[in-house]
Amino acid sequence: MASSKHLSAPLPTTKMPPSVPYILANECAERFAFYGMSSILVVFMTQSLLGPGGVLKPMADEKATAWFHWFTAGAYFMSIVGAIVSDLWLGKFKTIISFCLVYCVGLLVLTLNHTQVGLAISMILVATGAGVIKPCVSANVGDQFGASNKHLIEKVYSWFYFSINVGAAASMWYCPILLDRYGPTAGFGVPGVFMIVATLAYWLGRSKLVDVPPAGPKAWAEIFDKGQRGSLVKISVIFLLISVFFALYYQSQSVWVLQAEKMNLHWLGIDWLPAQPQVANSIFILVMVPLFTYVVYPAIHRLWPLTLLRKMEIGMFVTAATFLVPIWIETQIQHGGKPSIGWQFVAYVFLTAAEIMVSITSLEFAYTQAPNKMKSLIQAMSLLSMSLGNIIVAVVNKAIENPDGTSKLPGASYYWFFAIVMFATSVLFIPVAMRYKPKDHIQEEAPAQ
Repeated sequence: MASSKHLSAPLPTTKMPPSVPYILANECAERFAFYGMSSILVVFMTQSLLGPGGVLKPMADEKATAWFHWFTAGAYFMSIVGAIVSDLWLGKFKTIISFCLVYCVGLLVLTLNHTQVGLAISMILVATGAGVIKPCVSANVGDQFGASNKHLIEKVYSWFYFSINVGAAASMWYCPILLDRYGPTAGFGVPGVFMIVATLAYWLGRSKLVDVPPAGPKAWAEIFDKGQRGSLVKISVIFLLISVFFALYYQSQSVWVLQAEKMNLHWLGIDWLPAQPQVANSIFILVMVPLFTYVVYPAIHRLWPLTLLRKMEIGMFVTAATFLVPIWIETQIQHGGKPSIGWQFVAYVFLTAAEIMVSITSLEFAYTQAPNKMKSLIQAMSLLSMSLGNIIVAVVNKAIENPDGTSKLPGASYYWFFAIVMFATSVLFIPVAMRYKPKDHIQEEAPAQ
């Protein structure tokens, strides 16, 4: 049963819902917390991790990379739990508030405890909190809209992603500095403060939020409804293929950071920390989202009808091409060179363009194609593709590890492997997309008052 403080359906209006700023504020602060933590995890584990008795005991690069990708995979895997809890039991608002608090505790643990035990506990709590709330918040954005203002959904999801990257850009720049100058307590403590802000922002918007009542067992009837089964299978196949994109995308937060340690970090008059180039992705998002929304997409659409699946298709090919840059960087390193960190920024330009076309578009696709009582569940399927992408990386890294710790895919061959897999997946995506027939599902409006 939805709380009386919330609307149970969007009001008929052609304007932007008043709840949107609260959701965007929550997402911006929460993403500061998540990316602030994740951007420094690999560096923390390889340089600052403590063992029993407070003795410095850092992880090897390969182990730290595996831990990072399993943590990220776990966070996005927990989205399915969030979807079930939200759609069948608590509703989105109660689910989000409850697990935001779990999230806060997780960051507090790592702020105070810098051992492997503290790291493990924190990762479990943060992955649970972040994972559970993620599909709920993403779906709740779309819940604010009815038939009268559904034309604004595309723009709102673009601005939703914009807010994600405002938070991410700020945290990816400052948190490496905090870790480097003041240590893990500051590096993880500041993201914890932002997570508290995120929780408060969402709670303060409670009277303006549309909180669709949980469907209970009826949601399962929709899942197994004969008319829905076919489309759900097709949606699942699409997200399965998209997982390969995320396998490449999330390497920018792990192996690209380790690659940066072997590069010339002085560029544009700045001595960059190895984890800081990640900020380029978020900064480019801030610039390129409006550019794509208002210029690039309309221009392409005039020449070629640009559906959601066609956007994702183009983005996947761009991702494969993007990995040619780290391939070139790694080749130079193998030959004794020390290329400028500026080359990673070039790679981020193309990776960001691909992210806009694949990741942002998948949010809108997941919401519009999901039956009305299954919005969080289908959003969770979208997020599971991120989880699977990280699992792919973790499994591949384990499979290519030799007994002596060396790699079966050394240097540039590692990047070539993923580039080829991405290209093959992009080709396979074409017939899948052509066979899919979209069917939009938008929430019914409340009666006019």
